[in-house]
Amino acid sequence: MSEPKPPTPTPAGDTYKGWVFKWTNYIKGYQRRWFVLSNGLLSYYRTQAEMGHTCRGTINLATASIAVDDACNFVISNGGTQTYHLKASCEVERQRWITALELAKAKAARMQAESDDSGDDFSLSCPPAPHGQNAAAAASQNSEVQSTLRTLASKVEDLSTCNDLISKHGSALQRSLSELDSLRLTGEAGDKIRQVTERATLFRITSNAMINACRDFLALSQAHSKRWQKALQAERDQRIRLEETLEQLAKQHNNLERAFRGNSQSNTTLDSKGSAGPGKGEASDDDDDNEFFDAMEEAPEFITVPADPQFHKRSSSNVSGFNSEMGSDDQSLNEEPLSANQDSPSLDLVPVKKRRSRIPDKPNYSLNLWSIMKNCIGKELSKIPMPVNFNEPISMLQRLSEDLEYHELLDKGAKSGSALEQLCYVAAFSISSYSTTVHRTGKPFNPLLGETYELDRGRESGYRSLCEQVSHHPPAAAHHVISSRGWTLRQEITVASKFRGKYISIMPLGTIHAIFEKGDNHYTWKKVTTTVHNIIVGKLWIDQSGEIDVVNHTTGDRCHLKFAPYSYFSRDVARKVTGLVTDKDGKAHYVLSGTWDEKMEFSRVMQSSRGSSSSGGAAGENGAEARQKTVYQTLKAREIWHKNPLPERAETMYFFTELALTLNEAEEGVAPTDSRQRPDQRLMEAGRWDEANAEKQRLEEKQRSVRREREREAASLRTSSQSEEGTAVEEDIFTDPALKSVPHDNHKALWFDRCDDPITGEPVHIYNGGYWEAKDTGTWEGCGDIF
Repeated sequence: MSEPKPPTPTPAGDTYKGWVFKWTNYIKGYQRRWFVLSNGLLSYYRTQAEMGHTCRGTINLATASIAVDDACNFVISNGGTQTYHLKASCEVERQRWITALELAKAKAARMQAESDDSGDDFSLSCPPAPHGQNAAAAASQNSEVQSTLRTLASKVEDLSTCNDLISKHGSALQRSLSELDSLRLTGEAGDKIRQVTERATLFRITSNAMINACRDFLALSQAHSKRWQKALQAERDQRIRLEETLEQLAKQHNNLERAFRGNSQSNTTLDSKGSAGPGKGEASDDDDDNEFFDAMEEAPEFITVPADPQFHKRSSSNVSGFNSEMGSDDQSLNEEPLSANQDSPSLDLVPVKKRRSRIPDKPNYSLNLWSIMKNCIGKELSKIPMPVNFNEPISMLQRLSEDLEYHELLDKGAKSGSALEQLCYVAAFSISSYSTTVHRTGKPFNPLLGETYELDRGRESGYRSLCEQVSHHPPAAAHHVISSRGWTLRQEITVASKFRGKYISIMPLGTIHAIFEKGDNHYTWKKVTTTVHNIIVGKLWIDQSGEIDVVNHTTGDRCHLKFAPYSYFSRDVARKVTGLVTDKDGKAHYVLSGTWDEKMEFSRVMQSSRGSSSSGGAAGENGAEARQKTVYQTLKAREIWHKNPLPERAETMYFFTELALTLNEAEEGVAPTDSRQRPDQRLMEAGRWDEANAEKQRLEEKQRSVRREREREAASLRTSSQSEEGTAVEEDIFTDPALKSVPHDNHKALWFDRCDDPITGEPVHIYNGGYWEAKDTGTWEGCGDIF
């Protein structure tokens, strides 16, 4: 049996598709692409799998010209803006495409002349953009149905004409064959004539059957088309009603919040802190999983009670259950004030630079966040194109540097003589970084690949900080801080975020390391989830929720912190954080409590016991045991950290802290890749937002161009490597030991080296040195031109 031939090209309306070589550029030459001809449109994709989501280009054949170059090449152009130079695999295949294109062009031109409906050129291969209006989408879908019905009717008319011709010529052929048969030819000639007669009869019967099937199909399509249109209209109306209902519910929800807040403030029997919304009188939008329960707060993992006064007088060595490390009558955490330059006396002669205390006021630009975000539900936040109107005039690298707002906690930890005391300071430091976010609903600028930021506070505070954007996909920033007061901080943070319709969840990924020279203690912890509520309507507010384990890898000590999510129905204080410091054996030494936006306190544990079962009747032995809580007898709580007050009129300056106001201050001697040099960020800070938006688009397009160039270089490197080895290499460039430090986007960081963390085993970027030396000498040859 002979091999079946490819389908014959058909006129416009029927889909004709296949592989064709397309000219791309002088470097890559002709590349194999998947072309689809449908409804008068010629579209192409890199692969067949892209047909569902990414169309690389489309030409309307109604206004296009088709030219033949040679045996296999042909050119399609729509008048200069788009030209496709194509090459088929053989001359026969080229002719099939030319025939299909010419027929499609003729029919598309005729349909365009006959129809006034602008939706006739709707392409099944390239759907409209998802952010189109509902009315436009509905009109396009209706046009598609009408166009399909018209095409089917036209096809059946063509088939009917062909049927009449087949019947006419078939009858004439049969008459001629009958005349030949009447000649009573014998032998081989007579057999041949009878065979031809039989085949002609079968051909006519088959043609009639095909025509009848097409007519039946058209009748069914016309009968069901009205039903399809009604169903489509009903779905569209229902979607519009749901959107309107959602917006009304959100407004009602916001009104109920205000009413609840007013009632809570006037009711003297309620806790003034725990009943006024998400702290300090703000409205809240509770989490979806917690909206319909009567008692929202989770039961505490432990209970603290004041210790007996005898514990304040006795030595811990004489009382059973005391902590062996603790003093008898003091919390023993060092509260000695730190001199600004205690470790660098030689710097006292140099005056400290006066930092700015104000930035230009935020302009009053009104922009509806929901109008941009409603079509981005479920997407990664970093991939949503956002204007600077929703930003604050600092980058993510500068936001990371804001973690050092309360660096004094690490300074005190470095002076501590006890590893457990030091752990308390580190835990308080991990909490303090969230206090700057309570009013900060603006989005920081996404750093460009290779962008850096230095925070040199050696004279004022004894530390130097450096951040670099080491990866763009996924976005990741490496951060390294060295302090002359005996500690080092490093982290690499990748932010994963999702827009959920009613709120945005931001999940920082990566580990933070704090290393102290004294005792060689090495601590690690991770950040909790940040949630931005009231995206649809109402005042935006931020909540932190999750758990943190601060671990001392040197001693095995641990501090478990729990950030309680906000709840309307909780009787507890909003934004509450609780923590328990235990040694390697699990014995409790300190209890931490407070809020992440105001202050934290610590209490030393003197004794612990299992509490009695909570009330609730006979629940069985196992149930009662499950409800028992550990009771810790503690000394009087003392404050370990409190939030610094915001500057005057902070609400007009993006609610920046005193440190945040200085982060984008122009400074001489910084690297050309420093965030202070970003033109869009500087324009936004100055209040020139329209210019900032244009500059932001320019920088993003420049970054995309550089990325494409790196990809081409990587592809060329792989090709040359394969040529030298003489075999096809399936692995990517990361398998090459010489290129192992290159991240996923083929970019090698300048000031950080990629390696496996010796503590966690995670792939991280660690500072390789050289930045501050380069700053001292003013040599920045290795820095790229990213701005």
